Amino acid sequence: MTKVLMQGNEAIAEGAIRAGVRFFAGYPITPATEIAERMASRLPEVDGTFIQMEDEIASVTTCVGASLAGVKAMTASSGPGISLKQENIGMAAMHECPLVVVDVMRVGPATGMATLPAQQDIQQARWGSHGDRGVIALCPSSVAECYDLTIKAVNLSEKYRLPVMLLTDAEVGHMREAIAIPERVEVVERRRPDVPPGDPSFQPYAAKPDGVPPMADFGAGYLWHAEASTHNVRSDLASTDHKSADFLHRRLIDKVEKHVREMTFYSTRRLDDAEVAVVSYGVSARGSAGAVELARAQGLKAGLLNLNTIWPFPAHLIEDLAGRVRAILVAELNAGQLVREVRLAANGRVPVHHVGRFDGLILTPTEVLARLREVL
Repeated sequence: MTKVLMQGNEAIAEGAIRAGVRFFAGYPITPATEIAERMASRLPEVDGTFIQMEDEIASVTTCVGASLAGVKAMTASSGPGISLKQENIGMAAMHECPLVVVDVMRVGPATGMATLPAQQDIQQARWGSHGDRGVIALCPSSVAECYDLTIKAVNLSEKYRLPVMLLTDAEVGHMREAIAIPERVEVVERRRPDVPPGDPSFQPYAAKPDGVPPMADFGAGYLWHAEASTHNVRSDLASTDHKSADFLHRRLIDKVEKHVREMTFYSTRRLDDAEVAVVSYGVSARGSAGAVELARAQGLKAGLLNLNTIWPFPAHLIEDLAGRVRAILVAELNAGQLVREVRLAANGRVPVHHVGRFDGLILTPTEVLARLREVL
């Protein structure tokens, strides 16, 4: 175990390299640029490739191409750039192409407040590209989690063959903390075909029982199309094949939603005997943790559920929580995005309240504490 002082954005780059990412294409944007800078420096040292593209659309498209050729790939941006990437994130989902997309969130809409933190892209991560599909999005609240969750994002992307989003924010991306780098980490590789190249029986979209098909590299001798249109298991266009269309779209959803517990990462603080729970994520979880300690010092039994998995939404955690506390408070830097999911999961069993801001400032412990006192 090696201890180092590192910035959040730097930790994302180092985690990606540790997980086997060897290709990065991007375009400068505040507050995500340090990820590209670090990858530009580090990738040549591990026989990888960095390309600065002409724009955000080209960046994600180039990463899709690299991944189809068999290389673990990543791109990074912030809100405006993520908006531009969405069409090809959806294309990667239809290709079932492993890819990590980092969104270092800032205040929006449009140019917004380019240097200041927000958590306003939560629903965009789920619904930004058109069509129904399963979505995985992870959210760190510390520099150590930036490192760890990037590795998990790469692994989940490879295991389940889909683009995975890492949602951080300007504050977490730019803060510096001492983190422990382990000697070894788990690294997952994509499933490969179990028939030899050229075998006519190869079906590129024929899934295994977990809903994930093997993936052959372009140029490796297998005949298949990375088909962006609805297709059958042979990768043939299925524009009028309604049975194949139904099967494909259900599988794209189920391969995520049926494995939600495996994809759920979170931490808790003082929840065992809590009467009121704060549900938070990212930088907001840090202020919420401070609020919990202040509340306890004043005799208020508060606890914290810090969600690292945003999508697929871990409703089972909220269902359990709703049966144990008198009230839930969702703390986030937006007008109310994840609170909608918490309310759905709580299903009226307990009041669910919200505290948020979107002025470029973070939620402080005293601000969250004041709202806690209001809801009880």
